Amino acid sequence: MIEASLKQLSQALAAKQISSVELTRLFVERIERLNPALNAFVTVDAEKSLNSARAADARIAAGTAGPLTGIPIAQKDIFCAEGWRTTCGSQMLANFIAPYDATVIRKMEGDAGFVSLGKTNMDEFAMGSSNETSFFGPVRNPWDRERVPGGSSGGSAAAVAARLAPAATGTDTGGSIRQPAALCNLTGLKPTYGVVSRYGMIAFASSLDQGGPMARSAEDCALLLNTMAGFDERDSTSLERPGEDYARDLDKPLAGLRIGLPKEFFGAGCAAGVMAAVEAALAEYRK
Repeated sequence: MIEASLKQLSQALAAKQISSVELTRLFVERIERLNPALNAFVTVDAEKSLNSARAADARIAAGTAGPLTGIPIAQKDIFCAEGWRTTCGSQMLANFIAPYDATVIRKMEGDAGFVSLGKTNMDEFAMGSSNETSFFGPVRNPWDRERVPGGSSGGSAAAVAARLAPAATGTDTGGSIRQPAALCNLTGLKPTYGVVSRYGMIAFASSLDQGGPMARSAEDCALLLNTMAGFDERDSTSLERPGEDYARDLDKPLAGLRIGLPKEFFGAGCAAGVMAAVEAALAEYRK
């Protein structure tokens, strides 16, 4: 189950192969064992998570669950979550307990039935790209603990890469989802501005901030975005437009697809190792 995709976890929960409580306990125990070396989570409350899992199991038993109900997830500590400490990586908010849920939290927990495992470390107030500026200390990259995981959503990236959580939320102002996803070998998406509500998301630059999903595959990110997206009248920049199914095209054939590569990104300033990785990826795409 540690390596399962969101769809596989959904199927296992629906088939009663595992309960949400069992699944949540599996990840909680993994966090307890591995997080001290990674510092991906700043706040964990096992009993709160298990209570949410019990509620998810009840929804599944009653037949009122959605397809993602009962799946554990990590939440970037920039989203207010009622009853959870919400620090934004800063000493100023080290003891702040959020009195309400951000729209993203409400959609994921209340509506979809995800189980929050805790709040993930981040650069203070999202101002950084290495996750070294957090008041709670730096996050370590699970692939090499001497290297940074990227930021500001470095805690979320490290948590998913180390399988401390199947997926996580992040926010992106100038690369804070995309860059840590790249550094931790994940899929991360900054949605079009206005697709995901910013209500309850502590602001860095309100005209650029956008919440988004972080996971191990495009499919997982699509399923997460289906849950996160939608108009919210409490966010004045929220886009009012018809809903989309972001997973609708995942099974279409790739024949005839063209990929554009901006040559300006890969000039003399590109490190040889990075360029080699890009060339190897291009070779796979050509196949």
